[in-house]
Amino acid sequence: QVQLVESGGGLAQAGGSLRLSCAASGRTFSSYTTGWFRQAPGKGREFVAVIERGGSTYYADSVKGRFTISRDNAKNTVYLQMNSLKPEDTAVYYCATGDVAGSYNYWGQGTQVTVSS
Repeated sequence: QVQLVESGGGLAQAGGSLRLSCAASGRTFSSYTTGWFRQAPGKGREFVAVIERGGSTYYADSVKGRFTISRDNAKNTVYLQMNSLKPEDTAVYYCATGDVAGSYNYWGQGTQVTVSS
């Protein structure tokens, strides 16, 4: 059974930084694609960043240059380093992974990020 647990969310001021973590059990992250998504109040869930099995990374235009996704294979953890935070980054952030590249059928419970202006 695959379980994902996010942590590291909280309150930050605009221009500040937070680092989110996603720890997995029942899944070796290095063998699968893992992504971060977010959902702001009243909006749909949107893609933020992804790290592929081979280590390639891709980002939404809205976070490119500010957020960095990375993976620690020894800790079986995926991170999202968020710098230069903006109020519009306020959302619940989820990590997700799937059995097939491009699919996400396992999701964490989410962690709240709130950025004040």
